[in-house]
Amino acid sequence: MSQTAPVPGSSASPQAATAPRAPSADEILAAILAALPELAHHHAPGGAAYQALAAAARQAVVTLFAQGGKDVRFGPFGPISFPYHAMGAVDSLDLFGLDELILFAFYWQNRGVYKNTADIGGNIGLHSLVMARCGFDVNAYEPDPEHIALFKANMAANGATSVTVHEAAVSAEVGQAEFLRLRGNTTGSHLAGAKSDPYGQIDRFAVRLEAFAAIAAKVDFAKIDAEGHEAVIITSLPAERWDGFDAMLEIGSDANAATIFDYATRSGVQIFTQKTGWRKARSVADLPTSYKQGSAFLTRRDAMPGLPPA
Repeated sequence: MSQTAPVPGSSASPQAATAPRAPSADEILAAILAALPELAHHHAPGGAAYQALAAAARQAVVTLFAQGGKDVRFGPFGPISFPYHAMGAVDSLDLFGLDELILFAFYWQNRGVYKNTADIGGNIGLHSLVMARCGFDVNAYEPDPEHIALFKANMAANGATSVTVHEAAVSAEVGQAEFLRLRGNTTGSHLAGAKSDPYGQIDRFAVRLEAFAAIAAKVDFAKIDAEGHEAVIITSLPAERWDGFDAMLEIGSDANAATIFDYATRSGVQIFTQKTGWRKARSVADLPTSYKQGSAFLTRRDAMPGLPPA
């Protein structure tokens, strides 16, 4: 007597009994963080792989952090608490964008390379928290007192005792300068003169300045998000200080890109850019001129640590 084969997809089907479980949002985010170093040469913003990863990461971040953000499993960095906070047109969820995840994965890959780090333009502390979870001793610099309050609360909530927070901006010299808080997007706030034509509601107040050269003398890596002031900061560093020191930064204009490229060429410093899939910059055209084009890595090394060779 012949037997009737089970109908595919029915309760009798072996496929139905062994259907894989859909990954959770935290598992998706962990998988993205783990894969990013292997995909380094696909990190250029705008590519198909970049767009797919960005969309998947955004969906996972919203799921995990939009509703409280307490004790969220965050890949290799373990559970973190990072409450939702609005900052004008952007919010704390934007601090987990793919470009930031790429940097977080870089920190993790190099947790045995660096020890003492600086977070320049610390905002409300996410980069410093991730650096701390990598085992780094972190000195963070943020000039906005409103951000500082949230920064310190976030460090306390996560037990990040290896982070020292400095209420100051960073420039070429110690001193004081006017700071512009952009109420429409406080992540874009900046020192007076660093950007042209700021718009919207602006709070203006004086902030303390720390000298970059003094900071760089005490660390082996710095992340710099200085909102248009990056050329002033980078070019203030004597060429010999790049021995044993690396920096990751955004570059916010054509003029700053040209200044930094010329300085690096004269100082024997290599520049690797996300814009080129982390290949060595051969001309100023390879440098980013906006945060939308990702970051640049400055070093005396022949290749970026923790990434596959180009």
